[in-house]
Amino acid sequence: SLFGSGEDQRDEAQRKEDEMVLLLKKAKLSMHRGQLQAASGFLHQAVVLAHQNHNNQAIIYTYSLMANLAYVQGQLDSAEKLFKAAMSFMLAGGTPQDDNAVIEMSLKLATIYAEQNRAELAEHGFRFCTESLEAKLEKHKELQEDEKETRLLLGLCLDSRARYRAATLHLKQAGQDYLDALNICLQEQGETHPQTLVLMSDLATILDLQGRHDDALVLVQQAVDLSRSAGHPDQHVLLGNLAGILLHTGRMDDSVRFYQEALHLARQAGDQEAVERIQEGLREVKNRRNQERTEDGKEAAP
Repeated sequence: SLFGSGEDQRDEAQRKEDEMVLLLKKAKLSMHRGQLQAASGFLHQAVVLAHQNHNNQAIIYTYSLMANLAYVQGQLDSAEKLFKAAMSFMLAGGTPQDDNAVIEMSLKLATIYAEQNRAELAEHGFRFCTESLEAKLEKHKELQEDEKETRLLLGLCLDSRARYRAATLHLKQAGQDYLDALNICLQEQGETHPQTLVLMSDLATILDLQGRHDDALVLVQQAVDLSRSAGHPDQHVLLGNLAGILLHTGRMDDSVRFYQEALHLARQAGDQEAVERIQEGLREVKNRRNQERTEDGKEAAP
């Protein structure tokens, strides 16, 4: 079948392509069901076929899925290598360095470095992401292009950097990043959007840590009121935060009341991590009350 060889090769390539698409579908379904081992197996098979067919798009897509999978499994070293591989294929294929997809991966890398306490790389990564996006938005402004997606990505970068800065106790810079992220979210998503409310609450936490308890209280109270009107899915998180800030301002009864409401909602939502945090808060209220009683007792003693 000398004449059919070209056709056979095309058929073979098509067969590999179909098989790869099927493997990627199976991988996504497995990830959705939480069967991460199975997903990983399907992706490893898919990436081999993508390479055999020299399908650059598929290679990039598969590597980024593998990288995300490694990341959620806490395999940070593999996630780092896979994100870098995906990025190098993108850049080699002519994708510009300030493309949103490239920046999203750079942000994931920065987050990985932050979790590994590789401070210099994390700082550099976050700065690359925010500065690239700000420059791009500046350029877009002159062209008057639609930039919602780019602005939201900038908000995400600022939010991630704020969390990193808060964790390393750079509170002033963290506060600035949260404020900038909040302003973007307010502008693009509106004041009742879940992300807006979480950012309000996070900014309140920073103000609280800086000792600005009254400012923190006003902001977190606003977030809670808006979340009640909007039926926010993470309302228990906001209420727990409000309760914590009330505790720091010495309003024990109010603190307990909101902690208990938060506890009820957290249990309903099945958010075990939040339940433990709230119980920890209630223990802190109890300790603080005992402390005050002891001090009152000492003062009352002749």
